[in-house]
Amino acid sequence: MKNLITLSCFLVLALCSRSASAQNNVIRQNPCSSPSILAQADSVKKILAKQGFEVVKEASMQMESEYEMPVIVPLTQGSWYQFVFIGDMSSKLYEVRMYDWNEKQVVYQKKYWGDVDGNVISYSYIPQFSEYHMIKPVQVNKKKKELCGYVMLLKKTEQ
Repeated sequence: MKNLITLSCFLVLALCSRSASAQNNVIRQNPCSSPSILAQADSVKKILAKQGFEVVKEASMQMESEYEMPVIVPLTQGSWYQFVFIGDMSSKLYEVRMYDWNEKQVVYQKKYWGDVDGNVISYSYIPQFSEYHMIKPVQVNKKKKELCGYVMLLKKTEQ
């Protein structure tokens, strides 16, 4: 199974690395800017830094209402990670699912607009194996189709 997945990944990379003219069909993630989301992200980073976490990866991302945005991250066995997703404040629903390399769901979080910090989903995770994980945030907004989202992966550096 892993050999098949590895082969599939290799083929995808090979196809994506073909000529520049063929790259016009490649889907690229566009960043977005939301001052309120950036302010929330800065606050979360400060709080988690005081708890000994350091930012490993972070990105703003343009999202479409009701569609998952897959994020693939390499995680190290036994390390303590904190994942944070911040969605548009006007969305009604926010969900994050995380899957391990074997496509087994290992985390599921769901929040609603009215919840305290409803547009922020944050959870800790310590992987049992060093492998890639896929994180799939989604938000639902009845008034907007194009949304801004922000993801952060932090790692515990102090004990």
